[in-house]
Parts: sequence; C-alpha cells; structure tokens
Amino acid sequence: MDDLLKILFIIGVGFGVLLTIIVLAVFAAYFKLWLRAFVTRARINPFSLLFMSLRKINPTAIVDAKINAVQAGLKEVTTDRLESHYLAGGNIRNVVRALIITHRAQIDLDWNTAAAIDLAGRNVLEAVQTSVNPRVIDCPDPKSFGRDTLDGVAKNGIQLKARARVTVRTNLAQLIGGATEDTIVARVGEGIVSAIGSCETHNEVLANPMLIAKTVLQKGLDSQTAYEIVSIDIADIDVGDNIGARLQADQAEADMRIARAKAEERRARAVAAEQEMKALTVENQAKVVLAEAQIPLAMADAFRGGFLRAKPQPGTNGHA
Repeated sequence: MDDLLKILFIIGVGFGVLLTIIVLAVFAAYFKLWLRAFVTRARINPFSLLFMSLRKINPTAIVDAKINAVQAGLKEVTTDRLESHYLAGGNIRNVVRALIITHRAQIDLDWNTAAAIDLAGRNVLEAVQTSVNPRVIDCPDPKSFGRDTLDGVAKNGIQLKARARVTVRTNLAQLIGGATEDTIVARVGEGIVSAIGSCETHNEVLANPMLIAKTVLQKGLDSQTAYEIVSIDIADIDVGDNIGARLQADQAEADMRIARAKAEERRARAVAAEQEMKALTVENQAKVVLAEAQIPLAMADAFRGGFLRAKPQPGTNGHA
C-alpha cells in the first residue's frame, strides 16, 4: 500500500512539474506580448495568446489592434471580435484605424459596419479618410474614359468643350452596395452635357460657367452611390465647332441630293414615256399601212361582185 502511494505521489509530482514547465514555457514565449497588453490595459492573458496560435491567428496582430483600440477608447472592439474578423480574412489593422478616425472625427461608424465594408473588399480605411478629407475627381478622367473634355451643344448649335473637377466624400452608409466612382463621373458628365444643351446660346455658359455646376448639383446625382458630392467646379471651357451650321449644311446637301434623285427619276420617266409614245406612233403607222394595203383588195372584190361601177362619162347613156 505504501509503495502504491509513493508511485501515485511521484506521478502527481511529475505531472505538476510538467504542468509548471508548460506554463513557464507559454509564459516565456508570450511574456512580451502579455506584458504589452497588461501595461496598456488590453487584458489578454498568456493562455489566450497560446490558443490564438493554435487557431492559426497572429497574436501580435491581435495584441497591436487591441492596444490601439483601448488607447483610443473604443470599448466595442473586443478580443473575440478581432479574432473572428481575422479568421474571416479581414484586415483588423485597417478596421481599427478606421474606427479610431471616425471616433475622433465624431462620424457614426460601428464595428459591424466597418467589418462588413472590409470583408466586402472595400478599403475601409481609405473610405474613412475620404470621408474626413474629401477627394477631387477629374471629369472626365482621360485614363478611364479616353477623353479630355465633355462636349455639349447649346441650342444655337455652338459646341462647348468643358472639363470639371468633382469634390466627393465617402458616404459610409451607402458604401456597401453603392455605385462606384465611375458612376459619379458618368452622371456628372451627363448632367454637364444636358445643362449645356438646355442653354439658348453658348454665351450664357461662357458668361456664367457656374450655372452648369448649380444645375448639375440640383439633380442629386450622388443618389444610391458610395459618395456624396460636395461641389462641382468647371475647370475649363472652350468653344468648339459650329455643329448647328454643319448639320444644316449636311441637311442641305442631303436635300439637294434627294432633289437631284427625284429630278433624275422624273427625267427618266419622261424619257420612258417619250419612247413609249414613239413606239406607239410607229405601231399606229404600221396599222395605217396595213389598212391602206387592204383598200385595193376590197375594191377588186367590189368590182367582181358588181358592187362598184365606173363613173359614167358625159354624153353616154349612163352604162359602163
């Protein structure tokens, strides 16, 4: 009995020593990370760091993100949320930095929205930075659209070539599912061309280019997009071709060609009618000749039948 107790005692001591060694090894491996979390009030114990490694999570990234969140006063950023977002393939560093920026700028953005934006493939940090510091977009963008100007034609037929600069900021509420920058550029370009086309003369636009910007802004072109249009500025506007005169000249040329074609058609019809009349005349002449050829035959038949007699000569008895 004493031997059994000794064996159990030795096994217990060995197990305790092994457990102590494991605890010391874990503590030694993650001591620096734990110490950083401890002094910054991040509250992450060494065993949590061990379990992160077992789940193939980078403990250093979690600790750094948690420290940044705690120091910025973000109470909603917990260790579990950071681990879940990391395992989902998200960029926890960008999400935390975005939340810190919105928290300092007093912009409404919670963890769930920021994480969803990041997992949707959008750069949430860049979106937040654009929301705080608006971005300027060239309209049109030569690299994307292959054109340098937006060409519109006023009602008097004069073409105007315009370039605009659109200042936008991110609409975080519409970032998921909202239209992209290309849609903003396309809508603004359409609005500028439409605004130029609604002017009576090109002089109205040249005298007050901001008239175009005001007209475009009133249309609410940023609806259902990921951006909010702050302002539209006309950077440059030049006079192009006289499209109206060219169209009128082209129309006159087309009308002249149509008139020539119709005249040629009438001439061809007249020539054809003339030829038909000539043929009809020849045909009638042939019928007359045929009729004249029948006269001698008819006279001969009349003589033979006694229906035709010679005219009596004066001084005769009236007999043939």
